[in-house]
Amino acid sequence: MRRLARLAARTPADRERYLDLLRALAIVLVVFGHWMIATIYYGPHGRPDGHSALPAMPWAYPLTWLVQVMPVFFLVGGYANAASLASQRARGGDATGWLLGRSARLLRPTTALVLVLAGSALIARLVGAEPGQVRTVIWFATVPLWFLAAYLAVVPLTPVMYALHRRFGLAVPAALALLVALGDLGRALGPTELALPNYLLGWLAIHQIGFAWYDARRGNCHPAGGFAWVRTRCLPMSRRAALLMIAGGLAVAVLLTGPGPYPVSMINVPGERLDNAAPPSVVLLSVTTAQLGLILLLRERAERWLHRSRPWQAVIGVNSVVLTVFLWHLSAVILLVGALDKLGVLPTPAAGTGAWFAWRLPWLLMLSAVLAVLVTIFGPIEARTGRSTATRHHPTDHPTTDRQPEPRESGAGRSRRWAVARGATVVAGYAAVVYAMAANSVAAKTAPDPFGLPVAALVAYLVGAGALRLLRSGWGSRG
Repeated sequence: MRRLARLAARTPADRERYLDLLRALAIVLVVFGHWMIATIYYGPHGRPDGHSALPAMPWAYPLTWLVQVMPVFFLVGGYANAASLASQRARGGDATGWLLGRSARLLRPTTALVLVLAGSALIARLVGAEPGQVRTVIWFATVPLWFLAAYLAVVPLTPVMYALHRRFGLAVPAALALLVALGDLGRALGPTELALPNYLLGWLAIHQIGFAWYDARRGNCHPAGGFAWVRTRCLPMSRRAALLMIAGGLAVAVLLTGPGPYPVSMINVPGERLDNAAPPSVVLLSVTTAQLGLILLLRERAERWLHRSRPWQAVIGVNSVVLTVFLWHLSAVILLVGALDKLGVLPTPAAGTGAWFAWRLPWLLMLSAVLAVLVTIFGPIEARTGRSTATRHHPTDHPTTDRQPEPRESGAGRSRRWAVARGATVVAGYAAVVYAMAANSVAAKTAPDPFGLPVAALVAYLVGAGALRLLRSGWGSRG
């Protein structure tokens, strides 16, 4: 508590605290949402299995318009990445150094998860566990990595996309939204693979809005040229603009999901040909617009509340381990289900029944307790990283005045060739990590992999994360 109080006291007066709250709430809602809709049952082989409860509760589909908060994370990420990149450049750093700093906060907690799961899978195989079952468990525990893969694909593009934002302003997300619509049209008329680019384009569009929020906060609103109403760099922050976003976003979403071809749910429902979130669709962008309007309406009141010491300390505490919470929340489900099954007391009520709803409260409480233990064990990895990499402008890291570490430079002795090679290695490291996470997500759930993860994906991850770690340590930079 004393550390949180010190961090709260050191928070700069101009910090947008609301962004920290939004990030924490987004992750916490994802965690509780996943837990809430999980339905556990015994499969044909007598082993516990699970699926989503949503197909049994179609009346709950509209509620997903509120609880699908992954776009909020990308919105906050856009603001945070613009702020930290600007801070890095103001200190004389470059985009490569910024990418290395961002990789520390994102990959250290992730690497802990990957290594623990791979090691656990190997031990399970050595003691005789069935290979397909081991893979199924590991696949479920690594479901959070599909989202992290999307974010890690967006981060390296930040320098380029922010330059485009500075040149063309809000015309950039508008163009990206149009491309998302074309991808939707392609999968509606042809194979679903035509919408695969939307995995990047959709999240990039939302990430760009974060840039516009940052520039509005800093007053960097000058258009780059003609058509100022399109090329403005700033997000409209007025109450009127917020109400228009809510009304317009909801109107488009209702039209596209009512008479239109899109499903109502913003969360994947098994059996639906179209999915609004994987990849992002025009409907998800419309709902995100409405969510953004609601967020802006609540902004001033929330900022006043967050200037109180205790609420702000709570937000700091959650953000110090928020990625750990996200990464391990499905592992908590596996551990709890396994323990209850061994004890012979695992309830398996049918989704949507009275017994299922009655089981939700004890289910959530027990999962919270298990996750608290996991965060106690693995949270310090993220917390230490946050303390060493945070900057005062970065709303998704700790609110301290510590500088983000920069790779050690060797002065004029560093050649241009090395600078180019260093930048290419950083991008390749990110690409290897993204590939590994995506490959694991699409691999068969019952493949007999010795580590519970596809070997190629595991190797790619370790090579990519290892290369980034070596560059962060200053390897090869001493001339």
